[in-house]
Amino acid sequence: MSLALIQKLNAMLLAEMPEYRGQAAGVGETEAAQRHLLRALMNVRSPLPLTEAFVRLQDELLAAEREERGAIDVMALSAVPSDERITLWQGDITRLSADSIVNAANAALLGCFIPCHRCIDNAIHSAAGLQLRAECAALIERQGHPEETTGTAKITQGYNLPARHVIHTVGPIVSGALTDEHRELLASCYRSCLHLAAEHGLRSIVFCCISTGEFHFPNKEAAEIAVREVRAFLAQNKSMERVVFNVFKDEDRMIYERLLS
Repeated sequence: MSLALIQKLNAMLLAEMPEYRGQAAGVGETEAAQRHLLRALMNVRSPLPLTEAFVRLQDELLAAEREERGAIDVMALSAVPSDERITLWQGDITRLSADSIVNAANAALLGCFIPCHRCIDNAIHSAAGLQLRAECAALIERQGHPEETTGTAKITQGYNLPARHVIHTVGPIVSGALTDEHRELLASCYRSCLHLAAEHGLRSIVFCCISTGEFHFPNKEAAEIAVREVRAFLAQNKSMERVVFNVFKDEDRMIYERLLS
């Protein structure tokens, strides 16, 4: 990475958002500190028009970071014993090279605006670049309203991600006891994503653990629904060549290992 490149991008964003100049002035001059600032500024930026100059520099930086992380081809990953088309992989979803990765989005569909938040929505948008938020905003503008229906899915380009596309789905939020409606809405998320991928001729899809983080769906039951819906889809669809269950926590990896063994 280039400190000068990062600082130039920060200056461009601060010119657009002068209200953050005071906070930015207190950030250290190290590359790590300036990169953290850049991610925060990108996270809070509204989906305003992007200049060619900014996009060119941003893409240069994100491409270099993508190469540094190393992209992983999902078709080269080992399949689980029970199905040659299913893979379980633990790690950073933004490293996976696939036709599509699934983003656990919120109803606004614009990504996470909390600076450097640890949710998957923030991670995906941060690695893809600001074009992803811009496309999501255009999608919502054409639609005329936020994603009011939980369990549906929308598709966008992947931009600076190794994945060609991002499929965005809004999972159910569980507050209190888990209900049959919660279960059906989560199942609908998986079905919607799979059918949307198939409609676009995509042959690989990577699922995160939808609704289990900030939305508090119990991990074990969420995984059971995910595996059930994927297996049912694959039994009927022969064009999908690889479905990856991407987990981050050891707890989720052990749950999926038991279900897929």
